[in-house]
Amino acid sequence: MTAILPTSSPAASSTASANPVADKRQAEIQSMAADFEAIFVRQMLTTMRTSSLGEGLFDGQGMEQFRDMQDAKIAESMAQRGVFGIAQLLTRDLENKDV
Repeated sequence: MTAILPTSSPAASSTASANPVADKRQAEIQSMAADFEAIFVRQMLTTMRTSSLGEGLFDGQGMEQFRDMQDAKIAESMAQRGVFGIAQLLTRDLENKDV
């Protein structure tokens, strides 16, 4: 899977740094989009785990709680790296709108 990389130009970056309000808004949008992607990926991982057809050797409440924490960290890490590109698409879309 190929990641979608943002396009940036020197003119765009110099304009953005001149306006602190726009910089703050862009940072908020990026943070919100990354959080959304993390939640989405976590839900996807949880759904994938519940579709398991068999029980594992060490399955139990403790293991289930550990898996939930593990899924949350994996989802957060994947969102930070932009594995699916959901955050990037949301950021691009919201930056083009006056929200």
